[in-house]
Amino acid sequence: MSGGKIVAIIAAVILILFGALMILGGTNSAAGAIGWLPVGIVFIGIGLVIIYFATRQAAKAADNNVTLKIDLPGNVSMDTLKCKSCGGTLQPENIQMVAGAPVVTCPYCHTTYQLTEEPKW
Repeated sequence: MSGGKIVAIIAAVILILFGALMILGGTNSAAGAIGWLPVGIVFIGIGLVIIYFATRQAAKAADNNVTLKIDLPGNVSMDTLKCKSCGGTLQPENIQMVAGAPVVTCPYCHTTYQLTEEPKW
């Protein structure tokens, strides 16, 4: 949860607390403080609205899906990957990302090496 949302929730709780105290003080009809009753209700309402919007935004932010679409120019053909050591055919499940670099492990000779892209010129 971000700092702004935490501050909003704390402020809302304080508003609700003061609203409850104003409602409690407004119920004493002998002191003639009945005017605090609507102020307390408004404070509680504002506090609840702030909590609603602070938690609603947090739930929306969690549902972010990222889709990456690649547009390849021209005719692209897929070649089979072969192991540099034994020449065995490699499958996509033999490739893993290690520290941000593609690393392949040959299932036949168990050689592990990093895949590099050759320049296209």
